[in-house]
Amino acid sequence: QVQLVESGGGLVQAGGSLRLSCAASGRTFITYSMGWFRQAPGKEREFVAAISPSGGRAYYADSVKVRFTISRDNAKNMVYLQMNSLKAEDTADYYCAADATGAVVTFHPKYWGQGTQVTVSS
Repeated sequence: QVQLVESGGGLVQAGGSLRLSCAASGRTFITYSMGWFRQAPGKEREFVAAISPSGGRAYYADSVKVRFTISRDNAKNMVYLQMNSLKAEDTADYYCAADATGAVVTFHPKYWGQGTQVTVSS
């Protein structure tokens, strides 16, 4: 079992930056690939980024490629999402997720966090 707690959301102006953090519990953290999803008001939840258990591979949605960077610190059981050049359309609730299979491109969440809200003002 993995428990996930996100933090770092807030209000930021368009063009600004924000870093989201996800704290994970459990000794099996290093065996999970980790990812971020987001859900905007009235829209379905969508994939944002995923990272392999070792941190050596990452995969991004086209809409955030180049602007967002996912990383992890296995010593601290932490996952991060650095978001730069934010746009109004990035406004959403952001969710941390864990995939027990270790997949990146075919990331399929088994565990979810509660989410953190990001609002980008234009």
